Amino acid sequence: MKLLKLVPDDTNIKFLKWRVPFYVVSLLLMAASWALVFTNGLNYGVDFAGGQEIRATFVGEETAPVPEVRQTLTAIEGVGDPVVQRFGEPNEISIRVKLPPEAEGDKEFADRLTREITAALRDDHPQVRIDGVDSVSGKVSGEFRETALYALLAAMIAISIYIWVRFEWQFGVGAMFALVHDVSLTLGMFALFQLEFSLQIIAAILAIIGYSLNDTIVVYDRIRENLKKFRKMPIPELLDLSVNETLARTVMTSLTLLIALLPLLLFGPASLFGLVAAITLGIFVGTYSSVYMAAPILIWLGVDSDSFVPQESEADVQDRKARGQA
Repeated sequence: MKLLKLVPDDTNIKFLKWRVPFYVVSLLLMAASWALVFTNGLNYGVDFAGGQEIRATFVGEETAPVPEVRQTLTAIEGVGDPVVQRFGEPNEISIRVKLPPEAEGDKEFADRLTREITAALRDDHPQVRIDGVDSVSGKVSGEFRETALYALLAAMIAISIYIWVRFEWQFGVGAMFALVHDVSLTLGMFALFQLEFSLQIIAAILAIIGYSLNDTIVVYDRIRENLKKFRKMPIPELLDLSVNETLARTVMTSLTLLIALLPLLLFGPASLFGLVAAITLGIFVGTYSSVYMAAPILIWLGVDSDSFVPQESEADVQDRKARGQA
């Protein structure tokens, strides 16, 4: 029985032929992503924003009356400007309320505010069901944001140093650029669609970094082997050869992950939607960046056929000449 091959052995796609247009598109997408982050902002969950989060289901109703709920809650003293969004099913909502600075750390105030919100909801909708209440102080949420940022930066820097040591400095720069690309597009998606950005998403971004790195190292390893093997081959052709040789592994890995993720994305619980959506996007951008970000940049950074050939020292040259004369 012949094994199924998703990518034929003689595949020879000219990936590097379109490296400049794809780089331009990628840079524009990165710029657009950061523009969205700075203009729209990220929809921080209670983990990062602090305050009270109340999840409720309007039993017996097809859709949750979001505008009505928002208007009702605004009238409650201390609520300020609540964030009311549909969460999961059409009749489920999430209410996030930021506590005033003077109430930070005041558990009694937070509990009283929660009771007033739930009472106001039940006055208008007696069958409403409160599914959960979370509380995070502003100080703790600020620490969460700071620690999450440090975790992402530390992971990316450590990865770049590792690749620099294992390969050459150009490979470390290429891997770092690919990771910045992947993280930027993921943040851009969350800013565009205003999906909730919580600690779960930080875990998803770290998973994306790991996946993208794994794919990039496989490609880089093959590039290094081919640089030693094909000394006279032009660099663009050698990079194309290396990417094509690893394409079967890349496609199989990506498809296997998507088979596991798509059911969760389409039919999984709402609480996991942001996490799964981030990782699903990360598979696409991580695979793309390994081919069109990490590989082509090596040309512009000056990688050539001598990059992995040990250089002779002056003493070695003199010794070789002496032996030749002898």
